[in-house]
Amino acid sequence: MPQKRKNSMLKPPAKYVYRKVASLEVKVVDKYVPDRLLLFYLNMLDKHVPPKAIDGVISGIDKLPPKVRSSLITAIDEYDPDTAASSRKVSAVIAGVYKYVPDRIIPPESVEDWSNVKAKFHIPTLLSRGQSNSRKD
Repeated sequence: MPQKRKNSMLKPPAKYVYRKVASLEVKVVDKYVPDRLLLFYLNMLDKHVPPKAIDGVISGIDKLPPKVRSSLITAIDEYDPDTAASSRKVSAVIAGVYKYVPDRIIPPESVEDWSNVKAKFHIPTLLSRGQSNSRKD
């Protein structure tokens, strides 16, 4: 029993985030969020959330330690969907949200994982991402 406890304490934070947090969120989205509601919220993010709010969230994420940001990227890179519906919904959410993440806040040790995530979930790169001049509606 002590050996098992010791092994669980040594697991990297990315595996903990993936197994405990991300898997629960994936199950909740898959079971309780209908496709139309998901599409509505992703469209709302694109059209109605002010660019200054998105820039504020990005600057808040930029203040996180690089190890935490690396763990989040690794957890998303290790995500392997169980079903086709889960894959479609979660991929849409990841692509819809992560397209606003600029490459400048990605820690150097996670650049390869970030490029894997971008390719895996078809995350577009926004061409014009400047402070408070992010989108032109």
